[in-house]
Amino acid sequence: MFQVNDRVVHPMHGAGIIEDIVDERIDGHHAQYYVFRMSVGGLVLKIPTENCDTIGVRPLSSQEHIEDILAEIPALDADMNVNWNHRYRENMDRIKSGDLLEVSRVIKGLMWRDRQRGLSNGERKMLHSAKQILISEIVLVTDTEYDKAEQRVDKIMMLGDQ
Repeated sequence: MFQVNDRVVHPMHGAGIIEDIVDERIDGHHAQYYVFRMSVGGLVLKIPTENCDTIGVRPLSSQEHIEDILAEIPALDADMNVNWNHRYRENMDRIKSGDLLEVSRVIKGLMWRDRQRGLSNGERKMLHSAKQILISEIVLVTDTEYDKAEQRVDKIMMLGDQ
């Protein structure tokens, strides 16, 4: 169980802080919720405490783990399915996994695809979300400004062969 002021990561939204733990009754069902505020953008979510494992909420990565992920990105194979529908589902599964390397694979693949052919609106939104997930954790772990973390990620994504 997380505590107030814990820094955690929601797999679909990114890194943030548990601001409070509240008891609420919804449709006659009583439950506890984490009040989670994203570090980037300020979005506030209420996450049922009993579903955190199922959702994939996890503690923040260490700085060493973040640096390891960033070092692996240039060699990352970001091969993408040609079929838009299959590609979208595969990328969504990668993001939902909460694994930063898989999120990085989505970012790299979509950035490469954008340079080659452009992206649909859906994939453009997915790229934005995936980048926000990765960058928000980098910001909290390394105490870096968002813009600087984004520039670093963009530069690293362009390294290596596709």
